[in-house]
Amino acid sequence: MERIDNLDKRILSILSKNARIPFKDVAAECGVSRAAIHQRVQRLIDNDVITGSGFDVNPKSLGYKTCTYVGITLEKGSMYKDVVKRLELIPEVVESHFTTGPYTMMVKLYARDNEQLMNLLNGQLQEIPGVVATETLISLEQSIKREIPVHFDDVAE
Repeated sequence: MERIDNLDKRILSILSKNARIPFKDVAAECGVSRAAIHQRVQRLIDNDVITGSGFDVNPKSLGYKTCTYVGITLEKGSMYKDVVKRLELIPEVVESHFTTGPYTMMVKLYARDNEQLMNLLNGQLQEIPGVVATETLISLEQSIKREIPVHFDDVAE
C-alpha cells in the first residue's frame, strides 16, 4: 500500500463528512489546486483507500421496518464462501461478515415485517446447505452510523 500523507488524510476527512462536496471546495479548504485533489482522490480510489461512494437510502422509506442481525453457525468454516454466494442472492441481506466468537458469520438484513423476517430466516437462510443454526437479534434503533475517523497523526508508513 502506498503511503498516505497528511494531505490525503485531510481529503479523506473532508470527503467522509460530505462525499458530494465539489473538488473545488476541497481544494480551497486544503490550499491546493482542483487538479491536485482530483489526482489524489483517483490515487486513493486506485489504492483501495476509498472503496465506494454514493447515497445512503433509508430502508424505512422503502417499507423495510425491521433491521436484523443474524448470527449464523456453519457446519464447517470452509463453507463460508459458498454460503456467501447464496446470501448474495437474497436482496434483503445488506452485509455479511466472517466472524470469530459464537457464530461463523454475522449478517445484517432488512425485512418489511415479522412475516417476511420469518420467511427470510426459515425459508431462505436456514435452507442454505451448511447452515446448522441461526440466532436473530432485532435492532430497535440505530443510534450511531459513521465512517471511521481520519486522524492526522496516524500517517501510514
